[in-house]
Amino acid sequence: MSEVVLINVTGRDRPGLTARLTGVLADYDIPVLDIDQSVTHNSLALGLLIEAPDENKNCSLFKDLLFSAHELDLDIRFTPINEQDYEQWVARQGQARHIVTLLGRQITARHIARVTEVVGENGFNIEDVSRLSGRLSLHRSEKQSGAAAVQLTLTGEVQDIPGMHARFLQIAQDMQIDVAVQEDNLYRRSRRLVCFDMDSTLIQTEVIDELAKVAGIGDQVAAITEAAMRGEIDFSESFRQRMVLLEGLEESVLQEIAESLPITEGAERLISTLRHFGYKVAILSGGFTYFANYLKDKLGVDYVYANQLDFENGKLTGKVKGEIVDGQMKAKLLQQLAEQEGISTEQVIAVGDGANDLPMLSIAGLGIAFHAKPLVREQAQHSIATLGLDAILYLLGMRDRELQSLGSR
Repeated sequence: MSEVVLINVTGRDRPGLTARLTGVLADYDIPVLDIDQSVTHNSLALGLLIEAPDENKNCSLFKDLLFSAHELDLDIRFTPINEQDYEQWVARQGQARHIVTLLGRQITARHIARVTEVVGENGFNIEDVSRLSGRLSLHRSEKQSGAAAVQLTLTGEVQDIPGMHARFLQIAQDMQIDVAVQEDNLYRRSRRLVCFDMDSTLIQTEVIDELAKVAGIGDQVAAITEAAMRGEIDFSESFRQRMVLLEGLEESVLQEIAESLPITEGAERLISTLRHFGYKVAILSGGFTYFANYLKDKLGVDYVYANQLDFENGKLTGKVKGEIVDGQMKAKLLQQLAEQEGISTEQVIAVGDGANDLPMLSIAGLGIAFHAKPLVREQAQHSIATLGLDAILYLLGMRDRELQSLGSR
């Protein structure tokens, strides 16, 4: 085998550098085995792995590269790679890769140090680090808290992903950031359906609690709701208990509440972006169809499954028509929608906050606990607690600069 040489080039970036250097390689008909380039604040780092010619041509090739680098005011270094190391590197190309995403209002060196320490302890090597969020001006307003996202690409043998996930969850709690780890497979890049819980996920309230406030029984119903979301009471039973307390409430109250529903930060941006890329959007809610259908029209949702209220003489009867949409029903509906769309559940994103969302979060390819109760955060695959719903775009690998150009079209 011909000699393999790693060429590292650093210096101030500007147009034409890569063309000039690869042009020298082209003059000698050099095979390029690998190439990687990154630019950080106009500082270039270019790596080229080449199959060098025989010794007679080596000197001329490296002399011409050194001369070109000098003319371009670049630093260049040559490192021979032995055959064994090269073949081991080739053999690793089928190895599993993982993506770790850091999310927060601000990502600092302390955050990165803690996360990368865990990565190293688990035997992974960091192959790439990139910023997904946009650049921030030093003169930004204090009101513009924004969002920060950094993505790490890892290579290495899988050892203890659940254990690493638990460590990341502890870091998230200690440092007020979110850390997600996903396998970087084809499914990650081919999601097609997103299923949302409604109450305290798409909207920043529990509708049944709002109804109860109007009825004058807010504290009673809220206490049952909280217990159910924490998993202390079976959802279906808690739902029946709360509905009985709402018996006699006027139907006219619903329209007023629907029109004032507080939409969660980032929900509209997330849904409009995903729909642009062909995603289908569903609401799978233990709440009520009346309010879910309102959001369907407002946000552009494709499917709605929720509980249908029962009225008699313009008042709630305290009962629900049909089968209650509980946690198991949500999981069943997610599977049915995936089959209907002709996709795998691995291609589904599920987002929720309560214990009754865990069944659907567990079977979705990307299950996300959003501003969830502690029990749900611990059991879900991923958790977002620091940013709005549109932070999910970062988990899909989307970058702010790409989304900004999308919005300008």
